[in-house]
Amino acid sequence: MATITIENLGFPWATRDPFLFCVHHLDFYPKGNGKGGPAASLRGRQIGNDFIIKDGWRMYHGDKIPGFPAHPHRGFETVTVVQRGMVDHADSMGAAGRYGGGDVQWMTAGSGVQHSEMFPLLEENQGNTLELFQIWLNLPKHRKMVDPNFKMLWAETIPTSTFTDEAGRSIQVIQYCKGIGTKKGPVPTPDSWASDATNDVAIWVISLDEQARWELPKVLNGVNRSLYLYEGKFVRVAGEQLKLNQVGHINQSESLKIINGDSPAKLLLLQGRPIGESVVQYGPFVMNSRQEIVDTFEEYRRTQFGGWPWKSPDQIHGLLSGRFARHANGVEEKPTIPN
Repeated sequence: MATITIENLGFPWATRDPFLFCVHHLDFYPKGNGKGGPAASLRGRQIGNDFIIKDGWRMYHGDKIPGFPAHPHRGFETVTVVQRGMVDHADSMGAAGRYGGGDVQWMTAGSGVQHSEMFPLLEENQGNTLELFQIWLNLPKHRKMVDPNFKMLWAETIPTSTFTDEAGRSIQVIQYCKGIGTKKGPVPTPDSWASDATNDVAIWVISLDEQARWELPKVLNGVNRSLYLYEGKFVRVAGEQLKLNQVGHINQSESLKIINGDSPAKLLLLQGRPIGESVVQYGPFVMNSRQEIVDTFEEYRRTQFGGWPWKSPDQIHGLLSGRFARHANGVEEKPTIPN
């Protein structure tokens, strides 16, 4: 018999090993001001640390452009799934990119990197809605000090499966990591915990018509699964009701039915085999011991993880640039429609 533990969502969302952290950002930004920022007053906001929704949006750590100016990471990975809006990336290796509209950036921080994630407001004649998930995925001890790198998973290459239940109602599953059936999911960075199929890591967004029924596939024994209901009213999972803004942690490996309520719903699935090692986290650093955290702070003070090669800590890439990625070795890529 399936068991499920239900919790209310906070900020960030609760996750289970091998995941560390998940945040759902949804901001209804106004028109842009021609410089990447909002064409609106910032009065009344706690600029530099603006996390309270006011007029439907937040500036986060940005003071002119919303987002997260240059900051360091070590010992884990960030997986950024952008459903709406654009994100501009810049890092201490000299790499850069602009991605969004269904794209994913998979970044292995490894031994240490600084990066910025800014949300340029490119539309000046209409609002700029941004919706994304940022997911932190841990690295095992033997890979915490690998060289940092990132990989772009362009929307055009990410598989989507559509199913129909017995009553003709539709279910759509976007597979950002791990495919369903014969479909192959995108390939993460080579040092990721997700790069080994036996770890059964999956990141899916599941959309269900009202009253739709779908069977969540079984997983390998010992794999953790969590379902987050972030749109809709409720779904039933393993006989329990999962309400909007709740997470259900599933404690069994067999397949189980998801039965939606009376409005369309969206769920995020995070799944993976636990790493099972000690986790010591201090802000942007995740290691296995307190001494490793102390050593990391000392190294960052000394080296700044390579320094910051950009003119601004809140670097954006103009207002006319399309989606692209430029890697530390100078290779540039743009999304293409697969054959």
